[in-house]
Amino acid sequence: MKIAIVKETEEKEKRVSASPETVKKLISLGFSVDIEEGAGESSFFSNEDYKNSGANIIADTKTIISNADIVLKVNTVHKDGKGADDIKNYNKGTKVIGFLKPLQNPNQIKDLADNNIDAFSVELIPRISRAQSMDALSSQSNLAGYKAVIDSVSEFSKAIPMMMTAAGTIAPAKILILGAGVAGLQAIATARRLGGIVSAFDVRSAAKEQVESLGAKFIEVVSEDDNETESGYAKEMSDDYKKKQQDLLHETIKSQDIVITTALIPGKEAPELITNSMVQDMKAGSIIVDLAAEAGGNCKLTKLNEIVIEHGVKIIGYADFPSKLSQDASNLYAKNLLNFVQLMVKEKKIEIDWEDEILKKSCVSYDGKVLNI
Repeated sequence: MKIAIVKETEEKEKRVSASPETVKKLISLGFSVDIEEGAGESSFFSNEDYKNSGANIIADTKTIISNADIVLKVNTVHKDGKGADDIKNYNKGTKVIGFLKPLQNPNQIKDLADNNIDAFSVELIPRISRAQSMDALSSQSNLAGYKAVIDSVSEFSKAIPMMMTAAGTIAPAKILILGAGVAGLQAIATARRLGGIVSAFDVRSAAKEQVESLGAKFIEVVSEDDNETESGYAKEMSDDYKKKQQDLLHETIKSQDIVITTALIPGKEAPELITNSMVQDMKAGSIIVDLAAEAGGNCKLTKLNEIVIEHGVKIIGYADFPSKLSQDASNLYAKNLLNFVQLMVKEKKIEIDWEDEILKKSCVSYDGKVLNI
């Protein structure tokens, strides 16, 4: 069994799909592990580190991919990709595992199927207790929530905690988190540690207890609707709810110094939570960090991968927050993939158990057919 760890080519991507630690464990499963030269450099894993873990270092991209039974990726493979992201480098029957964005890019998944590449997308791993150790969305979102707060603080022109000095008292910053999923909860915890006065909003009333347990105030629109999917994600809400939500947020946001938005709906554009008029009513010097920028943004004025200033408010729309913490992000993601790959191996042979809910639901392309999207 051969497994390949390749160098990512997307702009600003610094993560890698295996660490020296997980390479050792993949070898113990019966794999021969090939690493593309320089694949881990941006995560501070050297070629020598991988060699010492038992991997082979291969310089040529096409060679490493064409010899592999399984290729572990961070980002997807497609027609216009470069290097390891180029679909032309892959043989029929190769198994690819990574963040393939199947709901956002169905045409790219069709290309994988047309080329008989068997693909598994980590975004579709079901949220069941047995799959928690494989939940790459959560491991990366957790880091994104933390980094969003750190970046917002570095861009903010004032201090975060209350400070009492001989020259006067500095009031603590007010920080609002929109969306209390994994990223939002980590953002709340980080903002609280820094001394901010933190409040949070989520359409899911079930999030209230988690928010309050972290010491933040929960802002709520009272609704009789069932606002959570079976998978634990937020549903798209009714027009009446959206109107009440907008009014509440508009009033709340006027007093905030920092707003971090994390609201996403799988397979759809991110809900617009912050309108142009809301930004206009915010205090000059305020910060918005939009973690949903890649899905269209929660703020009307967000621009993907840019920082813009509108009405005196700085709006950060970067899509690479986990990648900015590449060493930790890669370590966690590598463990997620290791746990996933273990499901495919029986007695040192690759064997896909289609009765396994995790493998079945995460597979997006198999035997020339598109699945699960």
